Amino acid sequence: MPFVTVRDIEVYYEIRGTGPRLLSISGTGGDLRRSLNIFNMPIADHFEILAYDQRGLGRTSRPDTRYTMADYAADDDSLMDAVGWERCLVMGISFGGMVAQEFVLRYPHRAERLVLACTSSGGPGGASYPLHELADLSLEERARRLVTISDTRRNEEWQAAHPREFQDLVDFILAELQVGADEPGRQIGARRQLEARVGHDTYDRLPNMHLPVYICGGRYDGIAKPINLEMMQKQIPGARLELFEGGHLFFIQDPRAFDRIAAFLNGELDDSL
Repeated sequence: MPFVTVRDIEVYYEIRGTGPRLLSISGTGGDLRRSLNIFNMPIADHFEILAYDQRGLGRTSRPDTRYTMADYAADDDSLMDAVGWERCLVMGISFGGMVAQEFVLRYPHRAERLVLACTSSGGPGGASYPLHELADLSLEERARRLVTISDTRRNEEWQAAHPREFQDLVDFILAELQVGADEPGRQIGARRQLEARVGHDTYDRLPNMHLPVYICGGRYDGIAKPINLEMMQKQIPGARLELFEGGHLFFIQDPRAFDRIAAFLNGELDDSL
């Protein structure tokens, strides 16, 4: 299995596909063993993708020390060195979008184009939902809460009208949460990642981004709300913003999403937004 030493940790990574090089940075709790990973999505057909388990998560080391957003950005920089990538496209999803902001701001020479999907800047631009507040819930209760906050249309009335669909969604999220849940150090790593997430704030530095940026998300996202995306767009020079018909997992709910993301990354997106 592909592991590489990155700063103070061993990182699990994979490189697959052909086309322009794309660094994909995953969300909270990301683990490449989950079915919901970048290699199982349509965009994998268009790029050579470098994806990895972030510090504290998946098969990467889980040190019980303080993690910072600067650490996550430095991990990306060192990982690119380790695999021999000098410069590439960058896409960050949810928490990965927070890391991507920090990465591009600290290492601007690394990124050609940037996609910020269903994410937030923190600070005056607004924070994403405080997921650390769910950490002490049982896995099933956490899954139920994630289903409801990830799409604001799934209120109590909707749940009562669609009990089977709601339970199917809960079961899917629960299965994802259970991947590796009993492994030694797993809870420590997850907690440390959530602590780093709380401290995320790039808002005042976003005007220092000078590369093409595409911000995208779901109209019904209760984790990274549309207003947060709008605030980022106002701060980043020339940034594009597009909202899709979905919630936090808009890129699965709306089949247009990855077509538009791929078009932007390839420099083919028109000016009609």
